[in-house]
Amino acid sequence: MPIIDNAIYVHGKRVIHPPDLSSTFESMKETGGMGWLGLYRPNAQEMREVSEELGLHELAVEDTLAGHQRPKIDHYGDHLFVVLRPARYLDDVEKVEFGELHVYVGADFVVTVRHAESPNIGEVRKRMEDERELLAMGPEAVLYAVIDQVVDEYEPVAAGLSIDIDEIEEQLFSGENNVSRRIYELSREVIEFQRAVAPLDSVIERLRKDLKLTDLAPDDALELDRKFIDVQDHAIRLAERVASFRALLANALSLSSTLASQQATEAGVTQNEQMKKISSWAAILFAPSLIGSIYGMNFAHMPELLFTWGYPVALGLMVVLSLGLFVVFKKNNWL
Repeated sequence: MPIIDNAIYVHGKRVIHPPDLSSTFESMKETGGMGWLGLYRPNAQEMREVSEELGLHELAVEDTLAGHQRPKIDHYGDHLFVVLRPARYLDDVEKVEFGELHVYVGADFVVTVRHAESPNIGEVRKRMEDERELLAMGPEAVLYAVIDQVVDEYEPVAAGLSIDIDEIEEQLFSGENNVSRRIYELSREVIEFQRAVAPLDSVIERLRKDLKLTDLAPDDALELDRKFIDVQDHAIRLAERVASFRALLANALSLSSTLASQQATEAGVTQNEQMKKISSWAAILFAPSLIGSIYGMNFAHMPELLFTWGYPVALGLMVVLSLGLFVVFKKNNWL
């Protein structure tokens, strides 16, 4: 069993660290405490064992085993099933890695099933054990802390994406190759990030309405609701920021296409100018070539060449035509 941590808490204090699942469920009944079980990539048999002991709904277990779920919250009688999409930014490759976290929340238990390296549930547990009053509020408080950790870990991802977008803006005007490809790849990451962040608002809103699993004191219920509001606001701000990333990348891709078209047009204009010059010089050289080819032939009967000024006139004609064409083309900036 890939158990990362397993503990029984009574009034916010860890009292038992059971060695296995069967001991966990027995200790929960004996102490009346809350069980918090952390799993990492469990297989079908292991999830069935947990499901049988805690009465988890089969549809939720199927989702956990299948994976690739969107962020959501489902109610199954006496327990909740929450799906979150954690993410982390990998600086060495400048990529975003997305994971999946499933949380089962009942009246006296929390089960976290992690399918990726993030979020750091160990930090969540340590934080909650340090804040015993919060942990004593029960499974809903643990769920809040898990969501809060996921949302907090989104911040470095947003910062990394922001830096990548700034780099793209510089590359657009520096003429670097493959910038369009990088924009497209980054856009896919931003869209995936948006799919992870955007649903959290509705997920948390629904949680705030349905937190009726335990009998919390009015003050505790109010305090916990305020904490959910805080993390909800954080998620909304992140969603708005990610939406702005998507708009910036769409504009960048459009600008990249415009610049590419402009460069192609400029290249075409330059090529046309070069062809004009080549054609102009060819026309200038054509006139003397034509006259020279005619009068240079070894014809027996070309009486005008027998005159004293015959050849000078032919030569002068070549010069006049060539100079005339040169002046005309120069005036029209074809040379």
